[in-house]
Amino acid sequence: MANLAALLENSAEKYADRTAIVFGDTRLTYAQVNGAANQVANLLVSRGIQPGDKVALSCPNLPYFTIIYYGILKAGGTVVPLNVLLKPREVAYHLADSDAKAYFAFEGTPDLPIGENAWEGFEATDTCDEFFLIRMDAKWPAPLSPPEYYAPLVAEQPPTFQTVERDDDDTAVILYTSGTTGQPKGAQLRHRNMRDNAQSGKDLFGADESSPDTYLCVLPLFHSFGQTVIQNGAFTFGGTVVMLPRFEAKAALDLMLANDVTFFAGVPTMYWALLAAPDDTVDVARLAANLRVAAAGGAALPAEIHKQFKERFGVTILEGYGLSETSPVASFSVFGEEPRVGSIGVPIPGVEMKLINDDWSDVEPGPDAVGEIAIKGHNVMKGYYDRPEATAEAIHDGWFRTGDLAKKDEDGFYYIVDRSKDMIIRGGYNVYPREIEEVLMQHPAVSLVAVIGVPDDQHGEEIKAVVVKNKDHDDVTEADLVAWGKEQFAAYKYPRNVEFLDELPMTSTGKILKRELS
Repeated sequence: MANLAALLENSAEKYADRTAIVFGDTRLTYAQVNGAANQVANLLVSRGIQPGDKVALSCPNLPYFTIIYYGILKAGGTVVPLNVLLKPREVAYHLADSDAKAYFAFEGTPDLPIGENAWEGFEATDTCDEFFLIRMDAKWPAPLSPPEYYAPLVAEQPPTFQTVERDDDDTAVILYTSGTTGQPKGAQLRHRNMRDNAQSGKDLFGADESSPDTYLCVLPLFHSFGQTVIQNGAFTFGGTVVMLPRFEAKAALDLMLANDVTFFAGVPTMYWALLAAPDDTVDVARLAANLRVAAAGGAALPAEIHKQFKERFGVTILEGYGLSETSPVASFSVFGEEPRVGSIGVPIPGVEMKLINDDWSDVEPGPDAVGEIAIKGHNVMKGYYDRPEATAEAIHDGWFRTGDLAKKDEDGFYYIVDRSKDMIIRGGYNVYPREIEEVLMQHPAVSLVAVIGVPDDQHGEEIKAVVVKNKDHDDVTEADLVAWGKEQFAAYKYPRNVEFLDELPMTSTGKILKRELS
């Protein structure tokens, strides 16, 4: 079956009683998840949802997300996962831009009123016909009109459903980009894009359904990394997904130990937080004995974090690379081999990568040659929804240009240099923030750092480092780091400006928001 929902259905048929999802004290088998997804599909069809209709979903890492996600697919619909942090205006934009016909939203909490924001956004658009609120036990806030509640509606539906057939090239999911350049755009991912990327876990991680992994799900499921590598990857091989709605290092470590987690995937800031947890809060030896795979992506992994994690937990972090537009995984470290620290690995099976110039021409090969990564293969999106011009700019002859600058070594391993838009041009010289960050992370006083360019009358841009201090080195000064940097870098590279913050602004997926720094 081409429908992506086959990932769930196949595992439910083969491993009906195997645990699919763990959330707190709740443990759901594959049969239970499949039956609940069938009820969602029946509800949607009863409300007139047709094959290809878009259905939006706002939900943190809870079993509801997975059940509704596959229910939408079973009904033949296209899933439009939305960031749970969106405000009403942003919700309305995404609903209208995607032409969503129905919308499921988790109620949220007083400090994160997902449902309230979702309802206001829903009311602000005339493109969406159905709104379903997923409640826990809080009361729906007055004075809003009470929406329809998910639980009683689904409970009325039968737990069996004949999944709607879809073609490989039909759109399964629309994932919205972060919108760092203009309004967010919806990347249309085909059923085969998502399915093949999830199934690549066999080659990338040695996934085996006869000995399934237990995955800790701390990456947001509305994002491509968590959705494909954790949720869909686990369901492809009959694995177990342990859900944590909001990442906290101590809670994550506790869940890893309590559930004998064998697979952890996170962004670099999550690994940084795990390393910051006190030694007496975790059984390091037991955790390391269980953990089979530690994967990193979403942003460049500093070499210092790689080194410290290996020293503390005895596990080597495998680094990969991808984007929402590539479903997401495009390259990965070679499983079973010692990784090349700082490398994002080689293209995954069925995918090609190369370095290009601004005019799409190939970069002349060489050890110091830098170019923009272009990707071609089964993972590349169909295009941006209802944006033919943006699609034409991003895709040429099947190649997708990423905006990321990289080098390639003689063995075909890629090394991210930086985002093309993050590159700093100081006095005519190109400065790549990642290089500066990698070195600054080696200073004992630096716990976390982001390097940015700031306007400068003399040089066009000046280099600034925004630093979170290590708690044991609170006495370090701006002058100290500037002087140290001057010793480490060429004159045009070292940061002249240093700012100290208690924490760095981050996205819901744990990426540092450089655009909020200045």
